[in-house]
Amino acid sequence: MVQKYSAHVIVLPYPGQGHINPLLQFAKRLASKGVKATFATTHYTVKSISAPNVEVEPISDGFDEGGFAQAKNEEVFLSSFKANGSRTLSQLIDKYKSSAIPVDCVVYDSFLPWALDVAKLHGIYGAAFFTNSATVCSIFCRIHHGQLALPLKQEELPLQLPGLPPLNAPDLPTFLRAPESYPAYLAMKLNQFTNLEKADWVFDNTLEELEGEAAKCVSEIWPATLIGPMVPSAYLDGQIEGDKGYGASLWKPLSDECIQWIATKPCKTVVYVSFGSMVSLSDKQMEEIASGLLESGFHFLWVVKDSERGKLPDGFLDSAKEKGLLVTWCNQLEMLAHQAIGCFVTHCGWNSTLEGLSLGVPMVGVPQWSDQMPDAKFIEDIWGVGLRAKEDEKGIVSREELISCLRGVMEGERSQVIKKNSSKYRELTKKAVSAGGSSDKNINEFVGKLISSGKVKRESDGHIHV
Repeated sequence: MVQKYSAHVIVLPYPGQGHINPLLQFAKRLASKGVKATFATTHYTVKSISAPNVEVEPISDGFDEGGFAQAKNEEVFLSSFKANGSRTLSQLIDKYKSSAIPVDCVVYDSFLPWALDVAKLHGIYGAAFFTNSATVCSIFCRIHHGQLALPLKQEELPLQLPGLPPLNAPDLPTFLRAPESYPAYLAMKLNQFTNLEKADWVFDNTLEELEGEAAKCVSEIWPATLIGPMVPSAYLDGQIEGDKGYGASLWKPLSDECIQWIATKPCKTVVYVSFGSMVSLSDKQMEEIASGLLESGFHFLWVVKDSERGKLPDGFLDSAKEKGLLVTWCNQLEMLAHQAIGCFVTHCGWNSTLEGLSLGVPMVGVPQWSDQMPDAKFIEDIWGVGLRAKEDEKGIVSREELISCLRGVMEGERSQVIKKNSSKYRELTKKAVSAGGSSDKNINEFVGKLISSGKVKRESDGHIHV
């Protein structure tokens, strides 16, 4: 059957797993609603992406053989990506100008604001896509506009901003207390807002039911439309047939091994542990987590990257065989959806937080830096879907603290409240992206405006055949 499309959007991610996933999911959502979606990603990542009804096209960041690892420097990489990405994105837009359905809009990762300039040069729409929570975006937007000065001083705490709960030092993105710690990354966070007033839409991967008030209270300078959670449809609303994965993996998942192991475990008895693709823990923190998992008595499935394995305590792998399984990577959604999982120990990256919420899995937060701190605050204090493991004076989550949190989430009276809240937010996320839900309505409005703009010449049935 020939697919009918009514508009054409190029979707451009920052080439990291945590950015590719939600933008690719958005591309799939648009394609399911009659929009031709072309996913433009770097040469180094293009072969890792495959999604039904989404075309994948390469653009250049200037380091086509190895991406950021080849550049070895954030500033060098971003400068090269701006120059080469602007040129090759422009060429991609030109490529479709003579096609049956030219490009109407570029939806770009907010880390790449130069893409908006390219869109405007071609006389088409530009839409920014933010991959952090509305809370985090609100904070950095206010810094960019001079409403907050860095570093925050102790006497300015707790930080109180409209639409947000009071935030104390442990709840704040690390850059607010130590802006010198990652200057290139902080600059990238603030650059997201440099030309935002020229954008035709601003999207954020969150939902009204989670952060509607946070978004509303900063809408004058950050007018975000909430369209999340961008989690594969099979785990929520089922509107996209066969949508069981993001369709992008920069690592090879070991799903078969994980599934075979977890299939033998009773319901809600397994602790799933993953700190994402970017986090690197200290040797001492790895030792405490390893010891805590062993001593807790719970079954555990722990994702430990090859680069982190050397930090495991001597003898741990042998000791873990009875209760645990260690893998270098696995399909996280598949694991969180499994009935044997009773708890998710997470670094509280926004994608992982949304996945935990969407699958209704109670969480133990072990945040490390940046936006993970406020995400952990919300997990424990605002949504009540988990506990945050507290650090000691040396910045380490001890084995005793981890065990206490695991038991608090898995057993006893408090766990019942956490499980109830987790089920509640699973239903809210499912409702938001289902037909007629808050996020679904917002996406439909975007699609409707693209179609009705007059930029696309439609056939008499309202579609162009491609």
